[in-house]
Amino acid sequence: MHRRTLTTATALAVLFSSVTLVAAGAGSAAAADSSKILPLKSSGDMVVDGVHHRVFISDPTAGQVVVTDYAGTVIATVGSLPGVHGLELSPDSGTLYAAVHDATALVAIDTATATETRRWSTGQGAGPAYVALTGGRLWFSYGASGDGNIGSLDPDATDPGLTLGQDTGRTFYEAPILDASPGAPGTLAAGSPGQSPVELAVYDVSSGTASRTAYARDPGNTGGGNLQDLAVTPDGKDVVTASGAPYYQPVYRLTDLSADGKYVTNTYPNAVDIAPNGDVAAGTFSWYDPDVHVFKPGTSIPLRQYDFPNTGNSSGGDTLAPAGLAWAPDESRLFALSENDNNVYSLRILEAPTKAGTTLTVNAPATATRAKPFTLTGTLSSSAAFPAGTKVSVTRTDDESPSGKPLGTAAVAADGSYSFTDTPPAGGKVTYTATYAGDDAHAGATAAHAVSVAKTATALTLNNNGKVYGYGSDVSFTAHLGTTYKNRTVEIWADPYGSDKPNTLVKKGTVDSSGNLSATVHLTRDTKVSAKFTGDTRYAAKTVTNSAYTKVKISTSLSGWYKTATAWNQKYHYFRQSKDPVHNTTMSMYPGRKYQFQVQRYADGAWRTTDSEYLALDRYGKDAVTMTGTPPIGPRFRIRASYIDPASGDNVNTTTYGAWKYFVFTR
Repeated sequence: MHRRTLTTATALAVLFSSVTLVAAGAGSAAAADSSKILPLKSSGDMVVDGVHHRVFISDPTAGQVVVTDYAGTVIATVGSLPGVHGLELSPDSGTLYAAVHDATALVAIDTATATETRRWSTGQGAGPAYVALTGGRLWFSYGASGDGNIGSLDPDATDPGLTLGQDTGRTFYEAPILDASPGAPGTLAAGSPGQSPVELAVYDVSSGTASRTAYARDPGNTGGGNLQDLAVTPDGKDVVTASGAPYYQPVYRLTDLSADGKYVTNTYPNAVDIAPNGDVAAGTFSWYDPDVHVFKPGTSIPLRQYDFPNTGNSSGGDTLAPAGLAWAPDESRLFALSENDNNVYSLRILEAPTKAGTTLTVNAPATATRAKPFTLTGTLSSSAAFPAGTKVSVTRTDDESPSGKPLGTAAVAADGSYSFTDTPPAGGKVTYTATYAGDDAHAGATAAHAVSVAKTATALTLNNNGKVYGYGSDVSFTAHLGTTYKNRTVEIWADPYGSDKPNTLVKKGTVDSSGNLSATVHLTRDTKVSAKFTGDTRYAAKTVTNSAYTKVKISTSLSGWYKTATAWNQKYHYFRQSKDPVHNTTMSMYPGRKYQFQVQRYADGAWRTTDSEYLALDRYGKDAVTMTGTPPIGPRFRIRASYIDPASGDNVNTTTYGAWKYFVFTR
């Protein structure tokens, strides 16, 4: 309840400070090569089983052999092999032999089941390091600190007849690296690891006893130092070594260890493996240069080179592990074991390593317009020339063809360039993939380029924008959707003003044959009404938002009058001068809402405001003003309550003026 004093001089002037009234009013795709991280703590040796398609990697520190498939996925682990290092596969790929140094044992592992099947003790002080099969026996090296030597056993015998001390010449300071080849049966090659200069020896072991037939310290005067790996060629003619220096993999004749060529790589050679057809994989410890180099036998220029990426924190790339190369017997893959500076090991599967590397690019504009043609361009290049008629195939992947749609082929010109024109039917992200399948001499390649294709603009309208409605009105809003491709669904949302009312989905449905969808919205506040179309593969999403304005509900009355009568074309309330009039207001409520209380007097031919102020409503939206004082007799007065946006304390409704109540004072 408010009380206002009515004086003769001011006629309903109020005793409070004045209030100012305010009127209402947003390249190139990855090759087929792949890699997998392995659970290794260290690396020793690696062999590939072509029968079961498995890769075996020894981990001396963890005392295990990790078994993967050709994709690099770990499928088994053989444990209880402390210090396991050298590995050798039987000719039928049925058994893997492992040198288990810290257990002073040789172990046979079934390759099909990845389980240990037999163990031979080599005796105290004879912890084996490397193994090789030749001459019907399993040869192994052992010893350290001046006691390097060679022993052997017959793995197929019940009594294997293990024999130590086969190197009677005491050639090596520590256990040498061993290798043999079917092309030289009964011949064993050996080299002292990590030693400078390199020291090599060749043995005739066909009788079951090792007889040294060749020896060289710094062979060919180019052997360098820090031997990491060696491999005998399949024809049994040569041995190829990898040592920290010189910066190539030298080749030596098995007959006398004289120089017989070299495979030029780069700094710090540390691995070599030779495929059954004689192709050579040469590895280097190189942070900033290629890590793997593939040569055709007897050539000086690599057919393929691979540079590992950086998966760690160093400035250079990952590096090849010592002796970390192994061919698949069918030469379809070359496996490389790499390590980063966080000691994380990865098995890298290098596809088609005996084919010339191929580079394919595809270029397209960053943006395009749906249903309009544009041209893709690209290049196909290799160190080996392509035959005439070479083509690349092109596939488009978009929302209408998520699995890809073949578009045809593009002919490659003599300079390696090609072009292809397409008209994209769908908008959004559209990816064009160019593929070269490869041939007998070239590896395949794939490249992709994404284009942002603009969809066709959608016509969407919504009626009743800017209209004003009474409180509690139920208003029908109609959205009209123009041409689209497949999606004909529209949503109508209503978002009332004020933070306490959420944006609400009123209706979602398919438009009728005329493209219309209607929904009724119950209005108690100003409301943003939106029509939304989410788009389809060809037409863009669109949202249209209109504002519907809603009045407040106002009810006013006067009390204390003694009669009413019609005068001056209005209904007037008559009050005794001695009676204080009461003006009652009820208004739809909102927290903190006020109303404008206004009094006017008719004077000099016009209504003139004598009082205007904002008064608070109670929590029920009600207020009563008692007008006190001594009013003049005779003059006409009128009074009203109004909601003024935003002067009434909020903006959730549109300005609404209440009805005037007319009154006169008498004696």
